[in-house]
Amino acid sequence: MKEKSIYTFGIDVGGSYIKAVLLSYSDNPVIVDKISEKLRKRDPSKLSDDMVNLILERNGLTFDDISYLASTGEGEMVNRKTGHFYSMTTHSKGGLFFNSDVLTVVDMGALYVRAIKINNQGRVLDYKMTGQCASGSGQFIENISRYLGLAIEEVGDISLGSKNPETPSGICAVLAETDVINMVSRGISTPNIIKGIHLSIANRVVKLLSSLKAESPIMLTGGMALNKGMVQAIKELSAESKYEWEIYSSPDSIFAGAIGAAMWSGFRYQLLKSNKGSIPNKIKG
Repeated sequence: MKEKSIYTFGIDVGGSYIKAVLLSYSDNPVIVDKISEKLRKRDPSKLSDDMVNLILERNGLTFDDISYLASTGEGEMVNRKTGHFYSMTTHSKGGLFFNSDVLTVVDMGALYVRAIKINNQGRVLDYKMTGQCASGSGQFIENISRYLGLAIEEVGDISLGSKNPETPSGICAVLAETDVINMVSRGISTPNIIKGIHLSIANRVVKLLSSLKAESPIMLTGGMALNKGMVQAIKELSAESKYEWEIYSSPDSIFAGAIGAAMWSGFRYQLLKSNKGSIPNKIKG
């Protein structure tokens, strides 16, 4: 007999966005609702509370209907949580949610990129990650987009129109931004600048995957995975390097961490419930 579905929440506090996912957890988990909000210097604690309340309200639920709420990322910012899971484990589980065959997940966030080998249960086997330099991150793309007068949602499509991309030579963010300013002054087109930046970051991703000895299929998660130009650049450089990887992204890739937190919430809830009912109290907040 299948166990009755329960509701779990995952809240992912990232460098630029907060993502919240309500999951109906059972043998076949289903996303009930989801929200992504840009921080824009707002209080993460209040914003996460508001997001939870909004999802509950529009689905006719109360906080008492939630069996387990877990945070991930900067989890100390979430007031009403039952527990916390590390982002590496949540993105791994989220990547597996999108594609059950996935063996490697690439978390492409605002602050860093991390390549993670996983097993068929979404558990971490090994990982490699970039350093703290912002020129290899989503935040760098946002900064350059603002300088070029573009919305971050535009850069993917614009990049695909590039005919002769020029990559920045600087490794650190300051030097790379200086390169971009020089490109503009030399009349390099916006599509060629954007594609060059994508190729620069994609080169780091391919090197991470190579160093990790990544296994295919590979799922891209995080905000940068929604960028068509970035995904295309990774595929192009992988092919040039003769790697026969299957590389995927999902329209919900930005929610991978929150989905994974909600998935692990269900697993943890059932484990604790079977252990003499010792389920921790939720913080009502």
